[in-house]
Amino acid sequence: MTKKSRSSFVTRHMDALQLTSAIGFLLLVGFYASLTGANVLGLSSTAVWLLIISAVVGGYMAMNIGANDVANNMGPAVGSGAMTMGWAIVIAAVFEAMGAIVAGGEVVGTIKGGIIDSKQITDATLFAWVMFAALLAGALWLNLATAIGAPVSTTHSIIGAIMGAGIAAGGWGLVNWGTIGSIVVSWVVSPLMGGAIAAAFLYVIKRSITYRNEMTVAATRAVPWLIAVMAWAFGTYMLLKGVGQLVKVPFWSAFLLGALFAVVVWAVIRRPIARLAVRQDNSKDGVNKLFTWPLVCSAALLSFAHGANDVANAVGPLAAIYEAVKAGAIATKAATPMWVMLLGALGLAVGLALYGAKLIRTVGKEITELDNMRAYSIAMAATLTVIVASQLGMPVSTTHVTIGAVFGVGFLRELLKVNYAKMEAVVFAGHQGEDRAEVEAYLQRFEAAEVQEKKRMLADMKRRARLHEAAEGAVFAKKEQKALKKAYKKELVKRSAVLRIVAAWIVTVPATAVLAAILFHLVSAVLG
Repeated sequence: MTKKSRSSFVTRHMDALQLTSAIGFLLLVGFYASLTGANVLGLSSTAVWLLIISAVVGGYMAMNIGANDVANNMGPAVGSGAMTMGWAIVIAAVFEAMGAIVAGGEVVGTIKGGIIDSKQITDATLFAWVMFAALLAGALWLNLATAIGAPVSTTHSIIGAIMGAGIAAGGWGLVNWGTIGSIVVSWVVSPLMGGAIAAAFLYVIKRSITYRNEMTVAATRAVPWLIAVMAWAFGTYMLLKGVGQLVKVPFWSAFLLGALFAVVVWAVIRRPIARLAVRQDNSKDGVNKLFTWPLVCSAALLSFAHGANDVANAVGPLAAIYEAVKAGAIATKAATPMWVMLLGALGLAVGLALYGAKLIRTVGKEITELDNMRAYSIAMAATLTVIVASQLGMPVSTTHVTIGAVFGVGFLRELLKVNYAKMEAVVFAGHQGEDRAEVEAYLQRFEAAEVQEKKRMLADMKRRARLHEAAEGAVFAKKEQKALKKAYKKELVKRSAVLRIVAAWIVTVPATAVLAAILFHLVSAVLG
């Protein structure tokens, strides 16, 4: 057996094992739901079957959330090398499940963000069909997105699906179009905000550490402050978005408690970071090692908060269906039974373990090259953007924010590479006719120089280039100048990945809406 055929054999068996495990999980969910339905007095066989199928679809939705959405938290840490794929899957699975169970909340809103006006639906059975169609449409779309390697918003998937099923059930007047409009605005605002913040943090790191002659000495001063800022952001974030599901914490209280936590963290880590820094090489690789554990902790905390918040996308509609078939009532807020919450938590973990690696690889490796400092900037951007947006009442997607932050880091790298190439061109122009070894020695000194010294050296080279041009004519002809500009462009962000992901974002809400409307008509035709 050749190496290629062996690899193909292993891949086929892995695919079969993944599919078998997923089906096994969903069969167990259906079996447990049948026992639960049998214990509810007065349920018709149709209602029991609707509950069983809805539970299976809810588990399927949770698996797809785990496979697609969790990559936002783990992708940068894996892509930077801060943790392996195996450890990322284990840590994410544990913390996602903990977040769903511990802080998932006793009450889950079944109408996500007030997308439709449930008061216009008077029939509880019809309402259950709407939720079922939405749940299945959202899950199918996420499955497709995961298969093509496109990280999309699970929140927007279920929102579009509820909108489409609601329109099919009660017409266009059922939809809260103001909410839909704010979601469309967030498609543009959230990735741009995430990209700008990530680029800003990365530039601060470069100016304060990696553009210095003595990187480890600079890191000794700067890294404890950077980690303290991360502790403040994550402390605030967890109080608002994680623990906030259990106990409502006012924003300013969370802000001040996060700041207090940051001061404590800075005092604790300052000396250990200094000792660790002096043992590292005076290089970017040495500085990167100082960010490893903060990245691992941030990924775990983001997973906890994600499990606490986004498990509702799977179990919220299921809780509504359960309430409708059990009590014949339409619940805009439904008390979620523990078995439903456990189903969501386990579904997140199972989906991540079986299918999460593909999207983690896409986010961490296929858009742009990441290291620990860049991953730190992405984590900070995701956290701060969600905090700011939540206070402004803007419904942002963590997927859009994180991917926008990855784009921001990549495009900043491109900009810096272009600027540095132009600086090199100035150096060469100022050394016209000189020995190559002398030019290369000057370039080495230029690369090692700090920012202010670089500016002085560039000014000197520009003056020399102008004198040379005045004496002997233009250093570069127009055609050569155009060629140089083209050569400066180094694409460090894969455009094909950008286009694929943005296209998936744009079509998510309309695609799930159309799919949910079709499924609603099919369900009502079969069960009606």
